[in-house]
Amino acid sequence: MPSVRWIVALVAAATVACSDRPPAPVNAFTPAHPTFASAARDFFNIRPAARQPLPFPHKTHIAKEAMCTDCHETVERGPIAGIPSVKTCMICHSQIATDRPLIKEVTSYSERGVEIPWQRVYGFSRHAHVRFNHAPHIRANVDCKACHGDIANMTVAERAVDHTMGFCVSCHRQKNAPNDCLTCHY
Repeated sequence: MPSVRWIVALVAAATVACSDRPPAPVNAFTPAHPTFASAARDFFNIRPAARQPLPFPHKTHIAKEAMCTDCHETVERGPIAGIPSVKTCMICHSQIATDRPLIKEVTSYSERGVEIPWQRVYGFSRHAHVRFNHAPHIRANVDCKACHGDIANMTVAERAVDHTMGFCVSCHRQKNAPNDCLTCHY
């Protein structure tokens, strides 16, 4: 059985040989990952939990019958759902619940002309070479919770679903959606 070192060397050599890019620096694991640890975290889909600047209450908004698309406006039009801008928050909160401490913090960001520094909860790393487009999934009536978990019962959004290749391939098979490599890897 070949050793791990031999496999790593073979993969690195093949990657460099098949690339138009110059060879990776000697201290790099592959041209895509600067370290073995970085490659392992990406392979096993290990991401740190997002730490939000404000505890955005998804549960409260959904209970008030807000739809995901009300705040994540670009989800129907393109690849990115988009993190709502402070202006989006102020569409409602310039008049609704203005006396609440959390809304006062949102208003403060707005008055200063500063975006709330929300942290992404989901997304593929650049190294994953995956391109995900929300719009066709919305058009196919894929429920947001299929990929994002039961946000309606979360206060602050947290990663509830692991977006592995197996997860995506399984869903595509169930829905008879395209499953060739170029569907996601382009």
